[in-house]
Amino acid sequence: MVRNQTRNTVLGAAVALADSSESRRTGLLGRERLAPGEGLWIVPCESVHTFFMKFPIDLIYLDKHNRVRKVRSAVPPWRLSACLRAHSVIELPAGTAERTGTRVGDELAMEKPG
Repeated sequence: MVRNQTRNTVLGAAVALADSSESRRTGLLGRERLAPGEGLWIVPCESVHTFFMKFPIDLIYLDKHNRVRKVRSAVPPWRLSACLRAHSVIELPAGTAERTGTRVGDELAMEKPG
């Protein structure tokens, strides 16, 4: 689960971790969509592309302390995005950042469901 500690909101209850070379390279490619509550946390990562994707996504770039460094909403297919100050990025369904009020400077927490 990914929680915005600053705003006390949940960004995703089923956010998978992509921390191997293969899982980072594959990302969300081949998926038809992201359901509400789903996402992918790519570690380490400072840039992503949406080439060959079939749906828009929100991108939330984080530093090593899980503070939001950059937010990009509803990034459509066939785009590039980067944040050179980022250590990781969370890919979420389009509209998640706006719905949760997530902004630069917010602190996120990754929690195991319990």
